Amino acid sequence: MRTKRYPFVYVDAFTSEPFAGNPCAVITDAAGLTDEQMQNFAREANQPESAFVLPSDVADFCVRYFTPRKELPFAGHPTIATAFALAQEGRIPLQEPVTTIDLEFGIGVLPVEIHVEDGVPVHVVMTQQTPSFRMFFTPDGVAPYFGLAAADLRDDCLPQVVSTGAPFLIVPVGDVETLGKVELDRDGLVELFEQIDVDAAFLFSIGGFAPDADTHARLFDPLNAIEDPFTGSATGAMGAYAVRYGLHPGPTLIAEQGHFVQRPGRGIVEIVGLPHGIQAVKLGGTAVKVVEGAFLAAGG
Repeated sequence: MRTKRYPFVYVDAFTSEPFAGNPCAVITDAAGLTDEQMQNFAREANQPESAFVLPSDVADFCVRYFTPRKELPFAGHPTIATAFALAQEGRIPLQEPVTTIDLEFGIGVLPVEIHVEDGVPVHVVMTQQTPSFRMFFTPDGVAPYFGLAAADLRDDCLPQVVSTGAPFLIVPVGDVETLGKVELDRDGLVELFEQIDVDAAFLFSIGGFAPDADTHARLFDPLNAIEDPFTGSATGAMGAYAVRYGLHPGPTLIAEQGHFVQRPGRGIVEIVGLPHGIQAVKLGGTAVKVVEGAFLAAGG
């Protein structure tokens, strides 16, 4: 059987240091791959997400993101990783200081800014959807799912489902130390998430490990044995939540994640608009390439 080579790279997003932040496998020219082949590659790569770049009739590129389990309509860290990979491989003509491209996701077309210095990409900023704020929960209604007491959560705002492209249960806790105490009730969370139509919860605190960090967070998906190091889509939702309810004045926040799994990541969230009239959420970060290879796909 004939095979076709599809070069890929592993890119660590939301970090400038290899083996930190969140890894993503990126195939920058995936035209010709079937849905099954993309899912099989994602399962084989076994990264939090794998990204596949395809032609688009409505944007510069179409991007599809797969976890080892399923396809996602939208995700944050693969967008940072993919834009860096496209720029580094010469798929995008770069202009200083900022080159803007449009990417087609499963949720629609969104702009991505690539900040360029001396001809190379140094920072990528993605624009997420206008946030939607959905159902609330009481602290004592969600804390037990994480092995916490209601008193471990903040008492000045309620856990809430928030989306800037993908919905998450946003749970504010009292401090960074509380994030280290979490013990999941996985079966209970699976049942809860099926009821409220989310895949994961995002627990966060004000403050972090670095002196200048405004927030620290952890993502909990009861069906995933590996904790996500830095979750871009959830970070945007969290930033919108923090500004809306006065936990941070905005408009920019330095967000940390990944320290509890030894892959520290860092991103910058920008909230556009007033706290109760947020117009857009932007999320920026760096990335670094760590692996190159080729996927040998049958039928090419």
